[in-house]
Amino acid sequence: MIFESIYLTSTISLGLMLLKNTDLNKIIIKKTITINSNASLLDAREILLRHNLKRLVVIDSKKHPVGIITEKDIAKTIYTLGDKPIKSIMVSGFMSKKLITIKKTDSIYDCAKLMKKNHISSIIVLGNNGILEGLITKTDLASIFLTHAISPLKISKIMTRNVITAMPGDSLLYVESLLIHHRIARIVIQRNSIPVGIITYRDFVPAKLPYWLAQSANPKEVENYRMKSNNEFQDTPMNHLLHFKAVDIMSPNPITVEFDKDVGVAVLLMIRNDISGLPVVKKSKMVGIITKTDIVNAIAEA
Repeated sequence: MIFESIYLTSTISLGLMLLKNTDLNKIIIKKTITINSNASLLDAREILLRHNLKRLVVIDSKKHPVGIITEKDIAKTIYTLGDKPIKSIMVSGFMSKKLITIKKTDSIYDCAKLMKKNHISSIIVLGNNGILEGLITKTDLASIFLTHAISPLKISKIMTRNVITAMPGDSLLYVESLLIHHRIARIVIQRNSIPVGIITYRDFVPAKLPYWLAQSANPKEVENYRMKSNNEFQDTPMNHLLHFKAVDIMSPNPITVEFDKDVGVAVLLMIRNDISGLPVVKKSKMVGIITKTDIVNAIAEA
C-alpha cells in the first residue's frame, strides 16, 4: 500500500499539462445562455432542451449572476414536488446560490485550480462591475489540450487507477449506493476485468419511471404519475429498484481507450460521443479510467 501511494503521487507530479496560451479571454469566453430568477421550472427545462445544455446561469435584472441550475437540479425538484403544482416552482426556489466565480483577466490555470479545489464542473466568468462574461466548463478546459498543449501527455500519467466497479448482476440499490458513497458520476460495469457497461445518474430515470414517460420527460406527466394512489414509485421508490439489476439500465459496450494513447485521443472520444469519462484498457482489461476531472486536475497541477 505504501509503494502504491508513492507510485500514484509520482505519476501525478509527472502528469502536468503545460499550455501555450493561458489567457481565458482569448481562448474560452463565449456568450452564455441565461435565465431570470423569476422564471419557472418549466421555462428552465425548455431552455436546457432547446439548446442541449446541462446547466444555466441565473441572472437578476441587472445581469448579475445570482445562481446556477443544472439538469440534475430540475430532475430532483420534479421528483420532490409533492402537492405543489409544477407551474408554481420558480427558478429562485431551487437554484444553487453558492457561486464560484473568476475574472476574465485570470488564467486557465487559475480556473482549473478553482474547479479542483471546489469539486465543481463549471465556473462563472465575471467582467467589470460583476457583469456576467461567460461560463467555463470541464469540457472547455479538456478541449484546450487539443490546440494549446505544449507537449504530448500519455493517458497513463493522469488516469485514475482505483476504479469503482460493479457486476452486471448487482442490484441497482448497490450501484446507487456506490455512486453516492464515493461521490462519483459513473460506475463501470465489468465482467472478468473487461468493461461491459457504464451507469450514470441519468441512467436511473428509466428504472424509476415507465420507459415512455422517461423518454418524453413531460414534467406534468411525471407529477401525475407520482401522485397516483398505490403507485410503486410513490410509495416505495427504493424497493422498486430491487427489481432491477445493473445490466437492465447500463449503457452497454462502453467506449474505451488504450492506456498508452495520448490524452488528446481521450478528449476527442469524449467530445465526439458527448461523454465525460472513458474506461482505460490494456489488452481489453481495465486498468483505470480517465475523466474530464483528471484532465482539469492535470492543468491545475501545472
